[in-house]
Parts: sequence; structure tokens; C-alpha cells
Amino acid sequence: MNRLDARFAELKSRGEGALVAFVTAGDPYPGGTAEVVCALAEAGADVIEIGVPFSDPLADGPTIQAASFRALQGGMTPPKVLDAVHEARARGVTVPIVLMGAYNPVLQYGLEKFAQDAVAAGADGAIITDVIPEEADTWKPIADAAGLATIFLLAPTSTPERMAAVGKLAAGFVYCVSMTGITGTKEVVPSELPGLVAAIREHAASTPVCVGFGIKTPEQVAAICAFADGAVVGSSLVQLLDTNRDNPDALTLVKDYIAALKAATR
Repeated sequence: MNRLDARFAELKSRGEGALVAFVTAGDPYPGGTAEVVCALAEAGADVIEIGVPFSDPLADGPTIQAASFRALQGGMTPPKVLDAVHEARARGVTVPIVLMGAYNPVLQYGLEKFAQDAVAAGADGAIITDVIPEEADTWKPIADAAGLATIFLLAPTSTPERMAAVGKLAAGFVYCVSMTGITGTKEVVPSELPGLVAAIREHAASTPVCVGFGIKTPEQVAAICAFADGAVVGSSLVQLLDTNRDNPDALTLVKDYIAALKAATR
């Protein structure tokens, strides 16, 4: 069983939602991604998404765009991202790890090699933000063969046909985008969101649904976990790391933040 499947099954048995935490590889510390991942796991994150920096991000808001730029300036590359995953596993991290990024770096790396190397490093899934289900014929079989779950995005604008297509291919979880636009720019839980999650479940009943974009407080996490399987927190965590990059207590602050968010899933 994939670590993602095992974690969501465990959480369901306990009546808990999942806290999914996103960080950008290489930011704020070029060589410190594994240390950050360890801190997130220790603080209670159920799934950790590691962003693969790219020069032309599609859905990232200004906070994560800036983090990707800094990471690229610091020399972060896809192979170094995988090295960080391997290091985190070597340091005892057992929670599921998902790589998130654009198709271009994966294509340049080599689809089959990337999928195999990602799994060998310890990754459990991948969110390739610009691979839609109708165009996943090349990537999905390669990822499946390697044992890498492909996680698709759905949004308020997704049609029933798109939801059905994702439902047929979904693995790990479905990433439900809470609003149109880019990450990290709004702070409310839209009133139509429970209906959107319910519609997704009609097409992907056996796959957990996690909600992301704009979530940053324990209150929002609790509200999301009342109707979804988990909440994704990204921009606010990336911002916290950046703001405290020179603070010797930065990881303690991160742990406290993650612990408070995780408590809200119970």
C-alpha cells in the first residue's frame, strides 16, 4: 500500500482530517529542505508537498513565485529536490511526500527516469500542475509503473466531465482548488466549497479530497476538515519560513504553527 493510501486510511479510522503542508525546495535554505521537512513531520503534518521550483509557475501566487525564484537563484534543481527527499527519508521521515511542480522540468529530466528516481528517493506522489487527465496518457502509465501516485487538480470551474475523468485516474488524493485565481491571495472559505467537494466525491468516491489555496488559520483548517478529507496549507507556511530565515528559532515557530493547524483537524 502506498504511504498516501495508508495515511488517509489511518486518519479516517481516527476521524481526523489530513494536514497537508507545502514548502518550496531550496527556500529559504538552499541546503536545508530536508531539515524543514523533518520539522514539519515532527510537528504533525500528515502529508508534505515539496515544490519543485520552476521559472514559469502557472498557479502559484506571489509568495510561492518568490520562493521559487529564490530557490532557483540558490541553485536548486530537480535532482537536488530528489536528494532532499532522500535525505529526509534517511533522517527518519515516514510521512507521505508528494512532489509538486510543472511538467516542463519533469519532461526535461525524462519522464520515466523522474518517476523512477522520485520513488527511489522516497516520494509517494506527484502533482504535475499542468497535466490534465485528458492529456495524461503518456505520464500516468509511467508513474503507475514506478509506483508514484498522480494527484490531479480540480477547481470550482471544473465540469462534471472533468471530474469524471479525474475520478477514473485519481490516486493518492484529489487536490480541490478552493477558488479561482492563484494561491495565497484570499483568506475566506467559499460558501460553495462543500458542494464542490460533494460533487467531486460523486465521481471519485474512493479517493480522498483535500482542499487548498488560501488556507492559513486553524479555524479555516477546521472548517475545511468538516466536509473534506484534508486541508492544504502552503503560502502562509512559505511566508513564515521566509520572514524568519535569519531567526535561529525559525523551525520552532514552524513547528508551533503546524501543530496548531494539525490540532484543528481533529
